[in-house]
Amino acid sequence: MDAQHTRVLIIGSGPAGYTAAIYAARAGLEPIMLAGLTFGGQLMITTEVENFPGYPEGITGPALMEDLQKQAERFGTRIVFADATRVDLSRRPFVAETEEEVFTADALLIATGASARWLGIDSEQRLINRGVSACATCDGAFYRDKPIAVAGGGDTAMEEALFLTRFASRVTVIHRRDQLRASKIMQERASKHEKIEFAWNSVVDDVLGDEFVTGVRLENVNTGETRELAVDGLFVAIGHQPNTNLFSGQLELTDTGYIEVQAGTTRTSVEGVYACGDVADAVYRQAITAAGTGCMAAIDAERWLAEQGIE
Repeated sequence: MDAQHTRVLIIGSGPAGYTAAIYAARAGLEPIMLAGLTFGGQLMITTEVENFPGYPEGITGPALMEDLQKQAERFGTRIVFADATRVDLSRRPFVAETEEEVFTADALLIATGASARWLGIDSEQRLINRGVSACATCDGAFYRDKPIAVAGGGDTAMEEALFLTRFASRVTVIHRRDQLRASKIMQERASKHEKIEFAWNSVVDDVLGDEFVTGVRLENVNTGETRELAVDGLFVAIGHQPNTNLFSGQLELTDTGYIEVQAGTTRTSVEGVYACGDVADAVYRQAITAAGTGCMAAIDAERWLAEQGIE
């Protein structure tokens, strides 16, 4: 297979990848993007986005991704709708392969994102964006004065629960143990909040509702007994998994599997390789912050290429 060469290759096509493509294309670098078969990232399963600047009436996630794609293509980005199956970062130019094509690149921008960890039950998947969510910051405002539940017991779950108290009438934290895994200060904040209550030693056995969530069925892990809890929303807060399998053993990763970047930049442990968006962000995980780091990655790559004499 003959390799196709580009100065900038982008792997991933969420807000970070598309923004990187816009900036790289406008700089005349003619980037190629391996968008993947399930292109667009987590926003492709987000029905309503109300916190992305520039859309005062809100926009659906797929429509936002379509706008970003058109903008990237307008400036000359070539988009390949295929998954990268292998990369070689041990030599330059870098090599990336799909099932059918081989690409080489002087600079590589990684924007493969992260995936929310789900509970793994059929009803949960059926009701995603119909009352089931993995992002309180994204969707909390839709549940004003409504009872909701949060599944999880770590810091992320407590942060989500505390944030959701701004909107919900009641927040029930569902945890499979009789004590939280969260840090002491987060446990204290949650336990003292008048709107938060706990369902201990419990797991979500089923999410109830036909078109929208109407409740959850809980199973007690000690007794096996089940009960129903009436809620209008379920927020799953059991963590995210960064999509870094492709780069394992080739890039330095954090203890939780995110790509390690130098503070204040998108530079990775391999010169000429840059990471942006949720694949390198365990803290914010928002579309707008992903887009911001996509801009940073393109500028970092452009400046590095200039230093190498590759214009």
